[in-house]
Amino acid sequence: MGKAILLPLFCTILAFWSVCLVRGEDAYRYFTWTVTYGTASPLGTPQQVILINGQFPGPRLDFVTNDNVIVNVINKLDQPFLITWNGIKQRKNSWQDGVLGTNCPILPNQNFTYKFQTKDQIGGYTYFPSTLMHRAAGGFGTLNVWQRSVIAIPYPKPDGDFSLLIGDWFKQSHKALQQTLDSGKPLPFPDGVLINGRTQTTFSGDQGKTYLFRISNVGLKTSLNFRIQGHKMKLVEVEGSHVIQNLYDNLDVHVGQSVSVLVTLDQPAKDYYIVASTRFNRQILTGTAVLHYTNSHTPVSGPVPAGPAYGIHGSMLQARSFRWNLTANAARPNPQGSFHYGKIATTKTFVLANSAPIINGKLRYAVNRVSYINPDTPLKLADYFEIPGVFDMNAIQSVPSDGPAFFAASVLPTNLHDFIEVVFQNNENTMQSWHLDGYDFWVVGYGSGQWTGASRAKYNLVDALTRHTAQVFPNSWTAILVSLDNQGMWNLRSAIWERQYLGQQLYLRVYNPVKSLANEYDMPNNVLLCGKAVGRHP
Repeated sequence: MGKAILLPLFCTILAFWSVCLVRGEDAYRYFTWTVTYGTASPLGTPQQVILINGQFPGPRLDFVTNDNVIVNVINKLDQPFLITWNGIKQRKNSWQDGVLGTNCPILPNQNFTYKFQTKDQIGGYTYFPSTLMHRAAGGFGTLNVWQRSVIAIPYPKPDGDFSLLIGDWFKQSHKALQQTLDSGKPLPFPDGVLINGRTQTTFSGDQGKTYLFRISNVGLKTSLNFRIQGHKMKLVEVEGSHVIQNLYDNLDVHVGQSVSVLVTLDQPAKDYYIVASTRFNRQILTGTAVLHYTNSHTPVSGPVPAGPAYGIHGSMLQARSFRWNLTANAARPNPQGSFHYGKIATTKTFVLANSAPIINGKLRYAVNRVSYINPDTPLKLADYFEIPGVFDMNAIQSVPSDGPAFFAASVLPTNLHDFIEVVFQNNENTMQSWHLDGYDFWVVGYGSGQWTGASRAKYNLVDALTRHTAQVFPNSWTAILVSLDNQGMWNLRSAIWERQYLGQQLYLRVYNPVKSLANEYDMPNNVLLCGKAVGRHP
Protein backbone atom coordinates (compact mmCIF):
# COMPACT_ATOMS: atom_id res chain seq x y z
CA MET A 1 0.00 0.00 0.00
CA GLY A 2 2.88 2.32 0.89
CA LYS A 3 4.59 1.62 -2.43
CA ALA A 4 1.31 2.27 -4.28
CA ILE A 5 1.13 5.73 -2.70
CA LEU A 6 4.82 6.54 -3.16
CA LEU A 7 4.98 5.61 -6.85
CA PRO A 8 2.40 8.18 -8.05
CA LEU A 9 3.99 10.74 -5.71
CA PHE A 10 7.46 10.01 -7.15
CA CYS A 11 6.08 10.29 -10.70
CA THR A 12 4.42 13.58 -9.84
CA ILE A 13 7.66 14.97 -8.44
CA LEU A 14 9.61 13.70 -11.47
CA ALA A 15 7.10 15.26 -13.87
CA PHE A 16 7.30 18.55 -11.94
CA TRP A 17 11.09 18.70 -12.20
CA SER A 18 10.98 17.68 -15.87
CA VAL A 19 8.66 20.59 -16.63
CA CYS A 20 10.90 22.92 -14.61
CA LEU A 21 13.97 21.75 -16.47
CA VAL A 22 12.32 22.30 -19.85
CA ARG A 23 11.11 25.75 -18.87
CA GLY A 24 14.51 26.61 -17.44
CA GLU A 25 16.38 25.78 -20.66
CA ASP A 26 17.70 28.74 -22.62
CA ALA A 27 15.39 29.65 -25.50
CA TYR A 28 15.98 28.55 -29.09
CA ARG A 29 15.49 31.03 -31.94
CA TYR A 30 15.22 29.73 -35.53
CA PHE A 31 15.71 31.68 -38.75
CA THR A 32 15.96 30.89 -42.45
CA TRP A 33 17.73 33.54 -44.52
CA THR A 34 17.84 33.61 -48.31
CA VAL A 35 20.62 35.83 -49.63
CA THR A 36 19.98 37.34 -53.07
CA TYR A 37 20.87 40.28 -55.24
CA GLY A 38 18.35 43.07 -55.62
CA THR A 39 18.09 46.67 -56.71
CA ALA A 40 17.96 49.68 -54.41
CA SER A 41 18.79 53.38 -54.67
CA PRO A 42 20.66 54.23 -51.46
CA LEU A 43 22.12 57.42 -52.96
CA GLY A 44 19.33 58.10 -55.44
CA THR A 45 20.71 56.00 -58.29
CA PRO A 46 19.60 52.36 -58.79
CA GLN A 47 22.36 49.86 -58.05
CA GLN A 48 22.80 46.20 -57.19
CA VAL A 49 22.67 45.40 -53.49
CA ILE A 50 22.66 42.24 -51.37
CA LEU A 51 19.34 41.41 -49.73
CA ILE A 52 18.53 39.05 -46.87
CA ASN A 53 14.96 37.81 -47.21
CA GLY A 54 14.39 40.73 -49.55
CA GLN A 55 15.58 43.33 -47.04
CA PHE A 56 18.30 45.98 -47.31
CA PRO A 57 19.77 46.33 -44.73
CA GLY A 58 19.16 42.84 -43.40
CA PRO A 59 16.63 41.93 -40.69
CA ARG A 60 17.11 43.30 -37.19
CA LEU A 61 17.84 40.54 -34.69
CA ASP A 62 16.80 40.85 -31.04
CA PHE A 63 17.94 38.19 -28.59
CA VAL A 64 18.14 37.72 -24.84
CA THR A 65 21.48 36.76 -23.36
CA ASN A 66 22.04 32.98 -23.49
CA ASP A 67 19.55 32.47 -26.33
CA ASN A 68 20.46 29.61 -28.68
CA VAL A 69 20.45 30.90 -32.25
CA ILE A 70 19.94 28.73 -35.36
CA VAL A 71 20.30 30.58 -38.69
CA ASN A 72 20.04 28.64 -41.95
CA VAL A 73 21.71 30.79 -44.64
CA ILE A 74 20.85 29.94 -48.27
CA ASN A 75 23.23 31.50 -50.78
CA LYS A 76 21.55 32.58 -54.02
CA LEU A 77 24.41 34.84 -55.11
CA ASP A 78 26.82 33.98 -57.92
CA GLN A 79 29.78 33.97 -55.51
CA PRO A 80 30.74 32.08 -52.32
CA PHE A 81 29.36 33.76 -49.20
CA LEU A 82 29.72 33.85 -45.41
CA ILE A 83 28.27 35.95 -42.60
CA THR A 84 30.21 36.84 -39.46
CA TRP A 85 28.57 37.85 -36.18
CA ASN A 86 30.49 40.98 -35.24
CA GLY A 87 31.11 41.11 -31.49
CA ILE A 88 29.38 37.84 -30.59
CA LYS A 89 31.94 35.95 -28.52
CA GLN A 90 31.14 32.46 -29.84
CA ARG A 91 32.21 30.82 -26.58
CA LYS A 92 34.24 27.63 -27.30
CA ASN A 93 32.82 27.71 -30.81
CA SER A 94 35.07 29.27 -33.46
CA TRP A 95 33.44 26.76 -35.83
CA GLN A 96 30.62 29.30 -36.20
CA ASP A 97 32.71 32.43 -36.63
CA GLY A 98 31.86 32.88 -40.30
CA VAL A 99 35.24 33.93 -41.69
CA LEU A 100 37.43 32.13 -44.22
CA GLY A 101 39.99 31.08 -41.61
CA THR A 102 37.37 29.04 -39.76
CA ASN A 103 34.65 28.19 -42.30
CA CYS A 104 34.46 27.01 -45.87
CA PRO A 105 32.32 29.50 -47.80
CA ILE A 106 28.74 28.70 -48.73
CA LEU A 107 28.82 28.04 -52.46
CA PRO A 108 26.11 29.37 -54.79
CA ASN A 109 22.80 27.54 -54.38
CA GLN A 110 24.00 25.85 -51.20
CA ASN A 111 23.33 26.53 -47.54
CA PHE A 112 24.93 26.40 -44.13
CA THR A 113 23.22 26.49 -40.74
CA TYR A 114 24.94 28.54 -38.05
CA LYS A 115 24.37 27.42 -34.47
CA PHE A 116 25.61 29.62 -31.64
CA GLN A 117 24.64 31.04 -28.27
CA THR A 118 24.63 34.68 -27.17
CA LYS A 119 26.39 33.51 -24.05
CA ASP A 120 26.93 35.86 -21.12
CA GLN A 121 26.82 39.11 -23.05
CA ILE A 122 24.46 42.00 -23.63
CA GLY A 123 24.66 45.04 -25.86
CA GLY A 124 24.44 46.26 -29.44
CA TYR A 125 26.24 44.30 -32.17
CA THR A 126 26.06 43.73 -35.92
CA TYR A 127 26.44 41.02 -38.57
CA PHE A 128 27.81 41.37 -42.09
CA PRO A 129 29.29 39.39 -45.02
CA SER A 130 32.95 38.47 -44.51
CA THR A 131 33.70 37.25 -48.05
CA LEU A 132 35.24 39.27 -50.90
CA MET A 133 33.77 42.81 -50.98
CA HIS A 134 30.18 41.76 -50.28
CA ARG A 135 30.03 44.13 -47.33
CA ALA A 136 30.09 47.00 -49.87
CA ALA A 137 26.74 45.80 -51.25
CA GLY A 138 24.80 45.15 -48.04
CA GLY A 139 24.01 41.92 -46.23
CA PHE A 140 24.61 43.67 -42.90
CA GLY A 141 22.22 44.25 -40.04
CA THR A 142 21.70 44.92 -36.35
CA LEU A 143 22.06 42.24 -33.67
CA ASN A 144 20.87 43.33 -30.21
CA VAL A 145 21.32 41.19 -27.10
CA TRP A 146 19.08 42.21 -24.22
CA GLN A 147 19.49 41.33 -20.57
CA ARG A 148 17.55 38.56 -18.86
CA SER A 149 14.86 39.61 -16.39
CA VAL A 150 17.07 38.71 -13.41
CA ILE A 151 19.81 41.10 -14.58
CA ALA A 152 19.54 44.75 -13.64
CA ILE A 153 20.75 47.45 -16.01
CA PRO A 154 22.23 50.70 -14.66
CA TYR A 155 19.58 53.00 -16.13
CA PRO A 156 15.78 53.17 -16.18
CA LYS A 157 14.04 51.14 -18.84
CA PRO A 158 13.79 53.39 -21.91
CA ASP A 159 10.44 54.24 -23.45
CA GLY A 160 11.58 52.76 -26.75
CA ASP A 161 14.65 51.87 -28.75
CA PHE A 162 16.09 52.50 -32.19
CA SER A 163 18.91 50.76 -34.04
CA LEU A 164 20.92 52.95 -36.41
CA LEU A 165 23.35 51.51 -38.95
CA ILE A 166 25.58 54.34 -40.12
CA GLY A 167 28.24 53.93 -42.78
CA ASP A 168 29.94 55.27 -45.87
CA TRP A 169 28.66 54.06 -49.24
CA PHE A 170 29.88 53.75 -52.82
CA LYS A 171 27.86 54.01 -56.01
CA GLN A 172 30.16 51.46 -57.65
CA SER A 173 29.22 47.81 -57.32
CA HIS A 174 31.05 45.53 -54.92
CA LYS A 175 32.56 43.70 -57.90
CA ALA A 176 33.88 46.95 -59.38
CA LEU A 177 35.41 47.91 -56.03
CA GLN A 178 37.02 44.48 -55.80
CA GLN A 179 38.51 44.93 -59.27
CA THR A 180 39.99 48.25 -58.16
CA LEU A 181 41.71 46.59 -55.22
CA ASP A 182 42.84 43.60 -57.31
CA SER A 183 44.46 45.98 -59.78
CA GLY A 184 46.66 47.40 -57.03
CA LYS A 185 44.79 50.65 -56.37
CA PRO A 186 43.16 51.82 -53.12
CA LEU A 187 39.46 52.53 -52.97
CA PRO A 188 38.39 56.07 -53.83
CA PHE A 189 36.69 58.37 -51.35
CA PRO A 190 33.09 57.22 -50.69
CA ASP A 191 30.14 58.79 -52.47
CA GLY A 192 27.93 59.30 -49.45
CA VAL A 193 26.88 58.34 -45.93
CA LEU A 194 23.81 56.26 -45.16
CA ILE A 195 21.69 55.80 -42.05
CA ASN A 196 19.87 52.46 -42.14
CA GLY A 197 20.58 52.15 -45.85
CA ARG A 198 18.99 55.48 -46.74
CA THR A 199 19.81 59.15 -47.04
CA GLN A 200 16.60 60.08 -45.22
CA THR A 201 14.59 58.18 -42.62
CA THR A 202 12.54 59.18 -39.58
CA PHE A 203 12.55 58.09 -35.95
CA SER A 204 9.50 59.17 -33.94
CA GLY A 205 9.13 59.61 -30.19
CA ASP A 206 6.95 61.35 -27.63
CA GLN A 207 8.00 64.62 -26.04
CA GLY A 208 9.39 64.12 -22.53
CA LYS A 209 10.21 60.44 -23.00
CA THR A 210 13.66 58.81 -23.15
CA TYR A 211 14.81 56.49 -25.93
CA LEU A 212 17.76 54.16 -26.40
CA PHE A 213 19.69 54.68 -29.64
CA ARG A 214 22.07 51.87 -30.67
CA ILE A 215 24.53 53.23 -33.25
CA SER A 216 26.89 51.04 -35.30
CA ASN A 217 29.37 52.02 -38.02
CA VAL A 218 28.93 49.35 -40.72
CA GLY A 219 30.83 51.28 -43.38
CA LEU A 220 33.92 50.22 -45.29
CA LYS A 221 36.60 52.74 -44.44
CA THR A 222 35.50 56.01 -42.82
CA SER A 223 35.20 57.10 -39.20
CA LEU A 224 31.93 58.95 -38.61
CA ASN A 225 30.76 61.57 -36.15
CA PHE A 226 27.22 61.11 -34.83
CA ARG A 227 25.02 63.81 -33.32
CA ILE A 228 21.37 64.78 -32.80
CA GLN A 229 20.48 68.42 -33.27
CA GLY A 230 19.67 70.17 -30.00
CA HIS A 231 19.93 67.03 -27.85
CA LYS A 232 22.48 65.62 -25.44
CA MET A 233 23.41 61.95 -25.65
CA LYS A 234 24.04 59.96 -22.46
CA LEU A 235 26.48 57.14 -23.26
CA VAL A 236 25.38 53.97 -21.43
CA GLU A 237 26.90 51.00 -23.27
CA VAL A 238 29.79 50.30 -25.63
CA GLU A 239 29.97 46.86 -27.29
CA GLY A 240 28.74 45.02 -24.22
CA SER A 241 30.26 47.22 -21.52
CA HIS A 242 28.16 49.45 -19.31
CA VAL A 243 30.06 52.70 -19.02
CA ILE A 244 30.19 55.81 -16.86
CA GLN A 245 27.21 57.78 -18.11
CA ASN A 246 28.75 60.97 -19.44
CA LEU A 247 26.83 63.39 -21.65
CA TYR A 248 28.08 64.14 -25.17
CA ASP A 249 27.09 66.60 -27.90
CA ASN A 250 28.62 64.29 -30.52
CA LEU A 251 30.37 60.92 -30.65
CA ASP A 252 33.03 59.54 -32.97
CA VAL A 253 32.12 56.02 -34.08
CA HIS A 254 34.92 54.31 -35.98
CA VAL A 255 34.55 51.51 -38.53
CA GLY A 256 33.20 48.35 -36.90
CA GLN A 257 32.30 50.02 -33.60
CA SER A 258 28.96 50.24 -31.76
CA VAL A 259 27.72 52.54 -28.98
CA SER A 260 24.40 52.95 -27.18
CA VAL A 261 23.06 56.27 -25.89
CA LEU A 262 19.98 57.51 -24.07
CA VAL A 263 18.30 60.57 -25.55
CA THR A 264 15.51 62.44 -23.77
CA LEU A 265 13.11 64.32 -26.01
CA ASP A 266 13.20 67.43 -23.82
CA GLN A 267 13.22 70.12 -26.48
CA PRO A 268 10.37 72.13 -28.05
CA ALA A 269 8.04 70.03 -30.19
CA LYS A 270 9.52 70.08 -33.68
CA ASP A 271 11.64 67.88 -35.91
CA TYR A 272 15.44 67.69 -35.50
CA TYR A 273 18.31 66.46 -37.64
CA ILE A 274 20.09 63.21 -36.85
CA VAL A 275 23.52 63.47 -38.46
CA ALA A 276 26.41 61.16 -39.35
CA SER A 277 29.34 62.81 -41.12
CA THR A 278 32.81 61.72 -42.15
CA ARG A 279 35.76 62.46 -39.85
CA PHE A 280 39.44 63.18 -40.45
CA ASN A 281 39.00 63.94 -44.16
CA ARG A 282 39.23 67.23 -46.01
CA GLN A 283 36.02 66.41 -47.82
CA ILE A 284 33.03 66.02 -45.53
CA LEU A 285 30.14 63.76 -46.48
CA THR A 286 26.95 63.94 -44.45
CA GLY A 287 24.06 61.54 -43.98
CA THR A 288 20.92 62.69 -42.20
CA ALA A 289 17.78 61.30 -40.64
CA VAL A 290 14.98 62.98 -38.71
CA LEU A 291 14.06 62.83 -35.04
CA HIS A 292 10.33 63.53 -35.10
CA TYR A 293 8.39 64.55 -32.01
CA THR A 294 4.94 62.96 -32.35
CA ASN A 295 3.32 66.30 -31.43
CA SER A 296 5.47 68.23 -33.91
CA HIS A 297 4.02 70.29 -36.73
CA THR A 298 7.37 71.83 -37.73
CA PRO A 299 9.62 69.96 -40.14
CA VAL A 300 13.41 70.18 -40.04
CA SER A 301 14.81 73.32 -41.58
CA GLY A 302 17.98 75.32 -41.87
CA PRO A 303 21.55 74.09 -42.12
CA VAL A 304 22.54 70.65 -40.89
CA PRO A 305 24.44 71.01 -37.58
CA ALA A 306 28.18 71.00 -38.20
CA GLY A 307 30.44 68.38 -36.67
CA PRO A 308 33.57 68.93 -34.60
CA ALA A 309 36.78 70.33 -36.02
CA TYR A 310 39.29 67.97 -37.62
CA GLY A 311 41.25 67.55 -34.36
CA ILE A 312 42.72 64.13 -33.72
CA HIS A 313 43.58 65.22 -30.18
CA GLY A 314 39.95 65.97 -29.30
CA SER A 315 38.84 62.59 -30.60
CA MET A 316 41.54 60.84 -28.57
CA LEU A 317 40.43 62.70 -25.43
CA GLN A 318 36.86 61.58 -26.07
CA ALA A 319 38.04 57.96 -26.42
CA ARG A 320 39.86 58.20 -23.10
CA SER A 321 36.68 59.48 -21.43
CA PHE A 322 34.94 56.15 -22.07
CA ARG A 323 35.23 54.36 -18.70
CA TRP A 324 33.85 51.10 -17.38
CA ASN A 325 31.00 51.30 -14.87
CA LEU A 326 32.52 49.09 -12.17
CA THR A 327 29.34 48.95 -10.07
CA ALA A 328 27.05 47.79 -12.89
CA ASN A 329 26.19 44.20 -13.69
CA ALA A 330 27.33 42.45 -16.83
CA ALA A 331 25.37 39.66 -18.51
CA ARG A 332 26.07 37.53 -15.47
CA PRO A 333 24.80 38.89 -12.13
CA ASN A 334 28.20 39.99 -10.83
CA PRO A 335 29.98 43.37 -10.93
CA GLN A 336 31.85 44.03 -14.16
CA GLY A 337 34.89 45.17 -12.22
CA SER A 338 35.28 41.99 -10.18
CA PHE A 339 37.98 40.76 -12.57
CA HIS A 340 40.95 43.01 -11.80
CA TYR A 341 42.62 43.05 -15.19
CA GLY A 342 45.09 45.70 -14.09
CA LYS A 343 46.64 43.42 -11.47
CA ILE A 344 47.34 40.44 -13.76
CA ALA A 345 50.82 39.90 -15.16
CA THR A 346 50.90 39.57 -18.94
CA THR A 347 52.35 36.40 -20.42
CA LYS A 348 53.17 37.76 -23.88
CA THR A 349 53.41 41.10 -25.67
CA PHE A 350 52.74 41.58 -29.37
CA VAL A 351 53.48 44.87 -31.11
CA LEU A 352 51.67 44.88 -34.46
CA ALA A 353 52.52 47.57 -37.00
CA ASN A 354 50.33 48.14 -40.05
CA SER A 355 51.81 49.16 -43.38
CA ALA A 356 50.90 49.60 -47.04
CA PRO A 357 53.68 47.89 -49.03
CA ILE A 358 53.93 47.22 -52.75
CA ILE A 359 54.30 43.48 -53.43
CA ASN A 360 54.79 42.23 -56.99
CA GLY A 361 53.97 45.69 -58.24
CA LYS A 362 50.60 45.96 -56.50
CA LEU A 363 49.34 47.65 -53.35
CA ARG A 364 48.89 45.36 -50.37
CA TYR A 365 48.36 45.92 -46.64
CA ALA A 366 50.44 44.11 -44.04
CA VAL A 367 51.04 43.49 -40.34
CA ASN A 368 54.67 43.28 -39.24
CA ARG A 369 55.61 42.90 -42.92
CA VAL A 370 53.22 39.97 -43.53
CA SER A 371 50.34 40.42 -45.96
CA TYR A 372 47.80 37.71 -45.18
CA ILE A 373 46.46 35.43 -47.94
CA ASN A 374 43.54 33.03 -47.53
CA PRO A 375 44.54 29.42 -48.27
CA ASP A 376 42.01 27.14 -49.93
CA THR A 377 41.63 25.23 -46.66
CA PRO A 378 40.33 27.09 -43.58
CA LEU A 379 42.95 27.24 -40.84
CA LYS A 380 40.52 25.76 -38.34
CA LEU A 381 40.02 22.64 -40.47
CA ALA A 382 43.75 22.32 -41.12
CA ASP A 383 44.43 22.54 -37.39
CA TYR A 384 41.71 20.01 -36.53
CA PHE A 385 42.78 17.46 -39.16
CA GLU A 386 46.50 18.22 -38.65
CA ILE A 387 46.97 19.08 -42.33
CA PRO A 388 50.48 20.50 -42.82
CA GLY A 389 51.46 23.44 -44.97
CA VAL A 390 48.22 25.43 -44.70
CA PHE A 391 49.26 28.09 -42.19
CA ASP A 392 52.52 29.31 -40.70
CA MET A 393 53.01 30.05 -36.99
CA ASN A 394 56.55 31.31 -37.64
CA ALA A 395 55.80 33.79 -40.42
CA ILE A 396 54.82 36.79 -38.35
CA GLN A 397 57.09 38.19 -35.65
CA SER A 398 55.85 39.50 -32.32
CA VAL A 399 57.43 42.92 -32.93
CA PRO A 400 57.97 44.98 -36.10
CA SER A 401 61.18 44.49 -38.05
CA ASP A 402 62.83 45.90 -41.14
CA GLY A 403 62.72 44.17 -44.49
CA PRO A 404 60.46 43.59 -47.47
CA ALA A 405 56.84 42.56 -47.05
CA PHE A 406 55.73 39.08 -48.09
CA PHE A 407 52.67 36.83 -48.32
CA ALA A 408 51.73 34.21 -45.72
CA ALA A 409 48.76 32.67 -43.94
CA SER A 410 50.05 34.08 -40.67
CA VAL A 411 49.06 32.76 -37.25
CA LEU A 412 50.25 33.91 -33.83
CA PRO A 413 50.67 30.96 -31.42
CA THR A 414 49.08 31.52 -28.02
CA ASN A 415 47.83 29.25 -25.25
CA LEU A 416 44.50 28.99 -23.49
CA HIS A 417 44.50 31.21 -20.39
CA ASP A 418 47.36 33.41 -21.58
CA PHE A 419 46.90 37.05 -20.62
CA ILE A 420 48.40 39.03 -23.47
CA GLU A 421 49.24 42.62 -24.27
CA VAL A 422 48.71 43.74 -27.86
CA VAL A 423 49.95 47.10 -29.10
CA PHE A 424 48.66 48.37 -32.44
CA GLN A 425 51.35 50.67 -33.83
CA ASN A 426 50.16 52.95 -36.61
CA ASN A 427 52.96 54.74 -38.45
CA GLU A 428 50.70 55.83 -41.29
CA ASN A 429 48.82 59.11 -41.58
CA THR A 430 45.46 57.35 -41.66
CA MET A 431 42.94 56.20 -39.08
CA GLN A 432 43.05 52.48 -38.31
CA SER A 433 40.45 50.21 -36.70
CA TRP A 434 41.16 46.70 -35.34
CA HIS A 435 38.73 43.93 -34.43
CA LEU A 436 39.27 40.58 -32.67
CA ASP A 437 36.68 37.84 -33.22
CA GLY A 438 35.57 35.69 -30.30
CA TYR A 439 36.66 38.17 -27.64
CA ASP A 440 36.30 41.49 -26.02
CA PHE A 441 39.40 43.20 -24.66
CA TRP A 442 40.40 46.02 -22.34
CA VAL A 443 41.45 49.15 -24.25
CA VAL A 444 44.01 50.44 -21.75
CA GLY A 445 45.83 53.15 -23.66
CA TYR A 446 45.97 55.56 -26.56
CA GLY A 447 49.08 57.57 -27.35
CA SER A 448 50.87 59.55 -30.04
CA GLY A 449 54.11 58.56 -31.74
CA GLN A 450 55.97 55.33 -31.05
CA TRP A 451 54.97 52.95 -28.27
CA THR A 452 57.74 51.92 -25.87
CA GLY A 453 57.77 50.01 -22.61
CA ALA A 454 57.61 53.35 -20.83
CA SER A 455 54.21 53.97 -22.45
CA ARG A 456 52.69 51.50 -19.97
CA ALA A 457 52.87 54.25 -17.35
CA LYS A 458 49.97 55.91 -19.24
CA TYR A 459 47.73 52.83 -19.19
CA ASN A 460 44.35 52.90 -17.48
CA LEU A 461 44.57 49.85 -15.23
CA VAL A 462 41.50 50.70 -13.15
CA ASP A 463 38.38 51.20 -15.26
CA ALA A 464 39.22 50.76 -18.93
CA LEU A 465 36.21 49.43 -20.78
CA THR A 466 36.07 46.21 -22.74
CA ARG A 467 35.07 46.22 -26.38
CA HIS A 468 35.74 44.22 -29.55
CA THR A 469 36.97 46.97 -31.91
CA ALA A 470 39.56 49.65 -31.16
CA GLN A 471 40.62 52.63 -33.25
CA VAL A 472 44.26 53.65 -33.71
CA PHE A 473 44.83 57.29 -34.51
CA PRO A 474 47.26 58.44 -37.23
CA ASN A 475 50.94 58.15 -36.24
CA SER A 476 49.86 56.78 -32.87
CA TRP A 477 49.38 53.58 -30.88
CA THR A 478 46.58 51.80 -29.04
CA ALA A 479 47.19 49.14 -26.38
CA ILE A 480 44.81 46.37 -25.34
CA LEU A 481 44.88 43.53 -22.82
CA VAL A 482 43.20 40.23 -23.69
CA SER A 483 42.38 37.28 -21.45
CA LEU A 484 42.58 34.26 -23.76
CA ASP A 485 39.76 32.23 -22.20
CA ASN A 486 38.16 31.14 -25.50
CA GLN A 487 39.93 28.28 -27.26
CA GLY A 488 39.95 28.23 -31.05
CA MET A 489 41.28 29.95 -34.16
CA TRP A 490 40.32 33.62 -34.05
CA ASN A 491 40.57 36.35 -36.67
CA LEU A 492 42.39 39.57 -35.75
CA ARG A 493 41.75 41.99 -38.60
CA SER A 494 41.48 45.51 -39.81
CA ALA A 495 37.83 46.57 -39.71
CA ILE A 496 38.62 48.85 -42.66
CA TRP A 497 37.55 46.41 -45.33
CA GLU A 498 39.92 47.24 -48.19
CA ARG A 499 42.80 46.70 -45.75
CA GLN A 500 41.37 43.40 -44.55
CA TYR A 501 40.80 42.29 -48.15
CA LEU A 502 44.39 43.12 -49.14
CA GLY A 503 46.06 41.40 -46.22
CA GLN A 504 45.86 43.42 -43.00
CA GLN A 505 44.75 40.53 -40.83
CA LEU A 506 46.05 37.41 -39.09
CA TYR A 507 44.80 34.70 -36.72
CA LEU A 508 45.33 33.89 -33.06
CA ARG A 509 45.57 30.18 -32.36
CA VAL A 510 44.40 29.85 -28.76
CA TYR A 511 45.59 26.35 -28.02
CA ASN A 512 45.25 23.67 -25.39
CA PRO A 513 46.77 20.22 -26.09
CA VAL A 514 44.05 18.49 -24.06
CA LYS A 515 40.81 18.12 -26.00
CA SER A 516 37.87 18.82 -23.73
CA LEU A 517 34.30 19.95 -24.25
CA ALA A 518 34.87 22.23 -21.27
CA ASN A 519 37.25 24.23 -23.47
CA GLU A 520 35.92 23.83 -27.01
CA TYR A 521 32.96 22.22 -28.73
CA ASP A 522 33.40 19.37 -31.19
CA MET A 523 33.31 19.95 -34.93
CA PRO A 524 29.63 20.37 -35.91
CA ASN A 525 28.00 17.62 -37.95
CA ASN A 526 27.05 20.05 -40.72
CA VAL A 527 30.57 21.43 -41.21
CA LEU A 528 31.41 22.36 -44.81
CA LEU A 529 34.62 20.80 -46.14
CA CYS A 530 36.81 22.33 -48.82
CA GLY A 531 40.42 22.45 -49.98
CA LYS A 532 42.62 19.77 -48.43
CA ALA A 533 39.86 18.87 -45.97
CA VAL A 534 37.59 17.41 -48.65
CA GLY A 535 36.81 13.76 -47.97
CA ARG A 536 37.86 13.84 -44.33
CA HIS A 537 35.45 13.07 -41.54
CA PRO A 538 35.24 14.39 -37.98
